[in-house]
Parts: sequence; C-alpha cells; structure tokens
Amino acid sequence: MLNKYPLWKNLLIVLALVFSCLYAAPNLYPPDAAIQVTPARSGAQMSEAVLSKVRSALQERNIEFFGEEVTGSTALFRLTSNENQLPAKDAVQRLLGDEFIVALNLAPTTPDWLLNMGAGPMTLGLDLSGGVHFLMEVDMDDYVKSKIANYREEFRNRLREEQLKYRRIQIEDHKLRISFVDAEVRAQANSFISRTYPEFLQENEDKGEYADVVLAITEAKIKEFEDYAIKQNLTTLRNRVNELGVAEPLVQRQGRNRIVVELPGVQDTAEAKKILGKAANLEFRLEAEPGASRFQTDEYAFRNEQFRTARLEKAIITTGDSVTNAQPSFDENGFPQVNIDLDAKGGAMMTQVTRKAVKRRMAVLFVERKPKTTYELVDGVETPKTIQIVEKSIISLATIQSVLGNSFRITGLESAEASELALLLRAGALAAPMYFVEERTVGPSLGKENIEMGINSVILGLALVLILMAVYYRLFGLVANVALLANLVILIALMSIIGATLTLPGIAGIVLTVGMAVDANVLIFARIREELGNGRSPQQAIHEGYNRAFITIFDANLTTLIVAVILFAVGTGPVKGFAVTLSFGIITSMFTAIVLTRAIINWIYGGRRIETLSIGGQS
Repeated sequence: MLNKYPLWKNLLIVLALVFSCLYAAPNLYPPDAAIQVTPARSGAQMSEAVLSKVRSALQERNIEFFGEEVTGSTALFRLTSNENQLPAKDAVQRLLGDEFIVALNLAPTTPDWLLNMGAGPMTLGLDLSGGVHFLMEVDMDDYVKSKIANYREEFRNRLREEQLKYRRIQIEDHKLRISFVDAEVRAQANSFISRTYPEFLQENEDKGEYADVVLAITEAKIKEFEDYAIKQNLTTLRNRVNELGVAEPLVQRQGRNRIVVELPGVQDTAEAKKILGKAANLEFRLEAEPGASRFQTDEYAFRNEQFRTARLEKAIITTGDSVTNAQPSFDENGFPQVNIDLDAKGGAMMTQVTRKAVKRRMAVLFVERKPKTTYELVDGVETPKTIQIVEKSIISLATIQSVLGNSFRITGLESAEASELALLLRAGALAAPMYFVEERTVGPSLGKENIEMGINSVILGLALVLILMAVYYRLFGLVANVALLANLVILIALMSIIGATLTLPGIAGIVLTVGMAVDANVLIFARIREELGNGRSPQQAIHEGYNRAFITIFDANLTTLIVAVILFAVGTGPVKGFAVTLSFGIITSMFTAIVLTRAIINWIYGGRRIETLSIGGQS
C-alpha cells in the first residue's frame, strides 16, 4: 500500500522525538548567576566566620543573594541578578584577601530527574555564558637566571672532571664569572669551553690575583630558551585545562613571552584559576647534617606546620621537571601518598645521591609562585596592585630506607593535597614561572545580551519561514513547519548530549540551518506538484515526489556537509562553533525534512482514497 510506514518505523520516529524533547529540556532551565568562594590553600575548610564575612560584604553593597550552599571547602552564593556578579566578586575578594579565591560561577538549575537521566544543558561559549580571559606572562628574566644557575653547577662538575683548577664561580646578572688560579689554566679552560659550550661568548679579565673569564650566553641561545619555555608552558597549561575538563578552551601564544587562556562555560572557575595560577614545582633535597655550614643550607617551614622547620642542603637532587607521571594513592595504612616516576636523567641523579645517603632524610620541597594583592593610592584612589611572591615549604621529610631510582613515593600529605600535587605534576611543571598581567571577565550581562540577540534572530528567521511555508504550501507547509520545529529540538538535544559548545557563530549556524532546512521540503513539494500536473494520482504524486527528490536533496546536503567538516578540521574558535552547528543542522534537517514529514503526510493521507492535496497551486 502506497504511503504507509510500518508500525516499527512510526514507533522509531516517535521515540526519537520523545528522546529529543527530554534531552533538549534542560536548556529551558537557565543557570543562576553566582559567586564561588574557595580557600587558596588545598585542604582548608570553609568556616562559619568566613561565610559571615561573605554575607556582610554582600549586604554592605546591597547585593541580594539566596541559595547559600557549602560543599566541603567551597561556598556558593546564588545572586538574584547577573549584573551583581562582578560587584559581588570584587567586594568579597577585597574583604577576604588572597587567602581565598573568589570566582564567578553559573549554578545549575536543571531538575534532578533530568540530571539522573544524563541530560544537561548545552555548554555556552565565552561570548554567551561569560567566562574568564587570562593573559599570562612568562618571567623570562627569572627563567634565564635559573638556567645560568644550572650552568654554574654544571661547570663546577665539568671543570673538576677536566682537572682545571678554579677558585670560584659567580653569577653576575646573565653572566658567569669563573676565577682560575693563573692565566695558563684559564687558557686551557677557554679551549675546553669553546669546544663544549659554543652557546657562550668569552671575555678574559684580570682582577687581583686571579685570572677570570666572563661567560655571556648568546642571543640565539636566549631566544632558544624563551621558545622552549613558551612551548613547555603552553603544553603544561593545556594539560592542566584538560585535567579540569574544560570544553573548547583557548590556550595560545601571544607575542614573544605571553600566553592567552580563555575558559568558556566553566562550572568551577575557582578551581580552574587555582590550578592555572600556580607555578608549582618540587625540589628534592637532603636534610642538612648537623655540622653543615649555614652558607650551604637553607631553613624552611613545613607546609601544614608553620612552627616546625628543618634545615636543608642548598644542592638540589632533582626537580619536578623530571617527573613523568604522578598518581595519588594510599599506603598500606590508608594514608594518602603520591607515586612518582622520574625520567632517566632525574632517576640517575636520584640514584647517585641516595646511594651515599641511606638512613639520611630527604625532603620534598613544594615551590609555589603566587600573586599577592596590595592596594596603593593613585591620584587619591585606592588601586589594586598585584605582585608575585615565591613560597617554599616542606611537604615531606622522610628517612631514605634504600637507594631510590626512577620510581618512589611521597608521603605525609593530606588527601586533597595529594590529589592536587599529582595533578600539577602529571600535567607537567612550568618550565618558567608565570604571572597574570590581565584578567578580563566577559560578564554575564554581555552574555545575556548576546543570547537574547541570538534567540531573537532565530525566532525572526523561523517566523518568516513558517509564515511563507504555511501560505504557499498550505497543509503541506504546516507539516514542513512542524518538521522545522522538531529539527530545532533535535539539534539542541544532539548538541547537549555530545557536550558541544554553543557560541555566537554557532547561533549563526542555527539560523542558517533554519533557512536550509526547508530547502528539502521545497524540492519535495515542487516535485509532488509536478507529478500532479503530469496526471499522477495524489497517492502516486506523494510517492514519486519523495522518491525522486531524495537524490537531489542528498547530493546538495552532502556537499555542504563536506564543507562544514573541512571548516571544523582547519578552523579555530568561532569557525569551529559555526561548523559544528551547521554539520549537525544538516544531519537533523535531512531526518526531519524527509523522514518526519513523510511520516506525517502518511498519517494524514496514507492508505485512503483522495482526490486532491492541500499543497497550493492545486484545486
């Protein structure tokens, strides 16, 4: 029988529509604007005193809030207005200081029954949901100084191996000054350095009783250091962002020594800022022996016990740069620990040092570069100023029971500290320290305006198409309109399921999809009219119209889909957002324009005797 779908196909279409409605539904529940307060130090808990300060800060600025939620060490305050997010953040951050991270957040409002089904709203891009734009600068001066310090230690070992007697090696800015016992030894050293270290320019100087040589790193080598530091930091930041699960982040180089990081649609911006902002690393050092000179040791406090200190040797065994893997776990007694794997160089150094240090204690020093905000008067106005400070604290001091190699474990940590430390080390250490030079927030107000403009454009385009189709194609036009609305629902559901990020260019893709979605129906309906004009019966005209128009529709949509895939493959940022919605829109419109409209037409006309069709242009 012509124009009748079997029961299973009708049930499949209905199931697809119901499924799409359920998974598109979370987008009807917009999130609440909120601020999130988190302690800067891992393991710290949220206290009632801190919550009281937050309430006071918001009340003093007449900012209305509700739905106060405390989960572990995190407090979330929902605000009644998007416009109050930035003032609320500034007020609370200023009152709490640098001991807490105050970040913007979007608190979900999706009902639990939908969440339990795995349904959730679409992720919105930075231009729609708001988000954080960081401009981070790599401290190249500090990095080059650290490389010079490494060279100093290397020269000490190599000159001893070559039996070239020297008195001292000093660091002067970005240069090394090596003092030899006489000019003859210096000449031998000059020859050795020229052969082994071509990256240095040499200049001989005679001061006092020693024969000095001043070594300056060439500009080409400094440029090589800078490129390496930027590339390594880019990789590390991308790894850290991936660990956070941020959808479609932007991490890219800007200029010679800066990196841009954009985090759109992030639910936990406080955690993102805390992880990205930490230039954390490790140093492994031996505890100083009782008779060690104070010039060869440094004293450090324990991270969680500020009144307990220990003296450590200045010499560093290895650093977190050598860590290839780090995983949090628990020892046989149930205490947190971090299992560490080192690369070949780091493992060799660890073996070499610990072979002579069994039964001595080795410390794991946590090195953290963090911002500190101060306020100063500028033209009579208190202006915040951010400076960078370096904090070093001991997180573990344990006795070396046997020679260590490429794999060992760090103990004495709290559970949260173990997880955070493993994340930082696993993501990779920053090759050079970084600090924030700009933090720009795309406010929720701007995002809300963009969403409203985008929705209005979709509604306007949709309304014009609906009116035109209903007037021109009558009942068939109304069927196409139903399919067009279903197409939008299915498209939104599909993007929500796969976690695609919706941006302003993505909305442009949806608008374009609305226009393109009716093309297939126009071709089909025109073909049906043509078949009716050729004397076909209404049932035959419907059957032939759909069958003969299919190849043309398929070819046209396939070529467009290929272009959209190419745009996604080679494009970045906004281009990708446009390509995603366009690709999904083509697929969903093929389903609704061909399969769904055919099903509806079959329900109306199929299996019965009819004389005319309400398709316009026919009596």
